[in-house]
Amino acid sequence: MLIDSHCHLNFLDDTELALDRAVQAGVTGCLCIGVDEEHIGDVLKIAQREGIWSSVGEHPGSCSGDATWVKNFLSEPRVVAVGEMGLDYFYVEDLEQQAQQRKTFRQQMSLAAEFDLPVIIHTRQAEKDTLSILADFPRVRGVLHCFTESWSMAEAALDMGYYVSISGIVTFKNAANVRDVAIRVPDDRLLIETDSPWLAPVPHRGQQNQPAYVRETAAFLSELRSVTQERLLQQTSDNFFKLFARANSEELLV
Repeated sequence: MLIDSHCHLNFLDDTELALDRAVQAGVTGCLCIGVDEEHIGDVLKIAQREGIWSSVGEHPGSCSGDATWVKNFLSEPRVVAVGEMGLDYFYVEDLEQQAQQRKTFRQQMSLAAEFDLPVIIHTRQAEKDTLSILADFPRVRGVLHCFTESWSMAEAALDMGYYVSISGIVTFKNAANVRDVAIRVPDDRLLIETDSPWLAPVPHRGQQNQPAYVRETAAFLSELRSVTQERLLQQTSDNFFKLFARANSEELLV
């Protein structure tokens, strides 16, 4: 099996063509990620297809100040997680906007605890605040997606029971820190993703990313971690279905 654990299929130029290519590349499942209320209908519609599941959340870049709308969709049968949510201080230096991100992050963590769902965390240049909020919800588990931060942050999250997902960034020449983390993450806590339509891996940099390209990331990671591709694909797929327990491992993308 080969799972793209994080993609935004609704933002692709041609979703159907991308999914056909994914099947041809051997991708057997995708998690289509919600980032705001405006587009959640598109995400849920795409996730009606077998082998595709969805999440519902408010991305820090879409921060509205009130993410309680997320609750309205968490009982949908194809929804397996809350997110993408978290903190991103890279472009936001305004303290009030950062506080608003923390507010909506906490709202969604509370919903994850209430609905007993895993979370999908976006974090960028906000290590201390992200870890502090995660620690305030000890019953919640999830994944730090498209991880680009320090090993110390990854290690702290792993200690809290979180998974770490590696994207095509690991193939970039200037991503030594991501490769360092990717080597160290325990086998049973590793996920892989594309974050389509962004961050296409080498040799596709400059193109629109798509789920089929998760195979390139998997191939790179297997060599980096000195394991066979078969073993890495099986382990990351097993990890996916363990974390996202609502997803049916019997389904295949067709």
